Amino acid sequence: MHHDLAALRDAIIHSPLETSNFGEEPAPGTLYVPSSHVKALRLDANVVVGGRGVGKSFWTSALRSTNLRSIFDAHVPELTNLEITVGFSNREEIALYPNEDGFAAMLDLGFDPYDVWRAVIMRWIAHRTKQAIPSDSWQTTVSWLKQRPEDAAKMMQAPRDWRGLIIFDALDRTSNDWRRMDEIVRGLLKAVLWLKSFPGLFAKVFLREDQAERTVFNFPDASKLLATKAELSWQRHDLHGLLWQRLINAPDDDGQLLRNVCESVSGAPLAKQLQHWQLSENMKREGDVQRGAFELLAGPWMGKDKRRGVPYTWSVSHLADGRGLTSPRSFLAAIRQAAEDSRERYPSHEFTLHYESIKRGIQKASQIRVAEVAEDYPWVQDVLSALEGLNVPADYDTIRQRWEDRYPIGPQGIGSSRLPAQHADRGWEGIRDDLARLGLIKIKTDGRIDMPDIYRVGFGLGRKGGVKPGN
Repeated sequence: MHHDLAALRDAIIHSPLETSNFGEEPAPGTLYVPSSHVKALRLDANVVVGGRGVGKSFWTSALRSTNLRSIFDAHVPELTNLEITVGFSNREEIALYPNEDGFAAMLDLGFDPYDVWRAVIMRWIAHRTKQAIPSDSWQTTVSWLKQRPEDAAKMMQAPRDWRGLIIFDALDRTSNDWRRMDEIVRGLLKAVLWLKSFPGLFAKVFLREDQAERTVFNFPDASKLLATKAELSWQRHDLHGLLWQRLINAPDDDGQLLRNVCESVSGAPLAKQLQHWQLSENMKREGDVQRGAFELLAGPWMGKDKRRGVPYTWSVSHLADGRGLTSPRSFLAAIRQAAEDSRERYPSHEFTLHYESIKRGIQKASQIRVAEVAEDYPWVQDVLSALEGLNVPADYDTIRQRWEDRYPIGPQGIGSSRLPAQHADRGWEGIRDDLARLGLIKIKTDGRIDMPDIYRVGFGLGRKGGVKPGN
């Protein structure tokens, strides 16, 4: 089946491939539920762990959206008729939960984070059951539940004819200091455990991996929550499924063109749900159909022959971090950039996406990823920018020398007002281990340091025969 390649490139560029979420509701056509995420969305998963760009904020926004509920219900029926609210997120909503300054003020006054989080939950219950509790400030609500414990208990224990879920996300926004953030998160997890004793009320906490690995679970009975932990990660076939879900919901003629391509490969007609197109099952799984669909766009090889690798696997593996994980944000950004670059540089190429453009897509995704990391962990930017121009794999001694030259007094010389490196007190080895734990570097068996392309390119390091940094 012949397709107009210029039109296909335009169609990909016009598709909804942007995944950053700032608390706004996702468009229904972009909603894709990988089977591995179903466990994380179920009510018994109290703690959900995932890195940057894997969907924590996306699911927070999607779960609270009444428009998207019927799509969810098909995957996770237990969410049907559930009342959902948010107890913390990257969007300031002072009536629903305190902000960073509010937490700082209350902790300075000696308030226990556990009580603050219970106050958040109780305000939600009071609002839903139309009961008046003191709520002119968060301090008054917390003081009420401490001074009037019986009133608070009666409200929580009153019979309810409804079921509800409260979601907590973006908890790194609660404080700039690790120890204090740990206290706040630990208090929240204790409050979640407390909530479990009330039938029909559920909580879900989205945590970054580095938060989950810290001391936040150091309290009695924390094992009951750890037992419910689910991970948000994306397999290669999930990423390709997500890509096609976005493509077939492109607007107008672009969407029609991409749906034709999809149907021609899958051999299955696409179904509509809530005015939006849903992918056929054989396009969601690893197999000849999904591979064939991407091969139709990008060709069989990452070069003139098979020695260079296959675009279907190459495009995902070269976006993986040091732990082998690829985020959907990186993958979709790389594909969009590949389409733009192909249109600009290789308009007459025999496939929609040129293999050199896919490599430039990796450069673009790497720049985005590096900017995100700098936002989450400002110290990383300082430490890794000192390695610019190095080739990896590199000896650790060479890397440490670069760091010592830039910071003669050691890791404490790295200025960071926000969540500094966790193990800086262990010297440069602590910094190295933090970088490895975050997936920014890989420590090889011989002790040399390697860096995955998704970070290497953006931080300006080289690799023999690898994707080059810059343009």
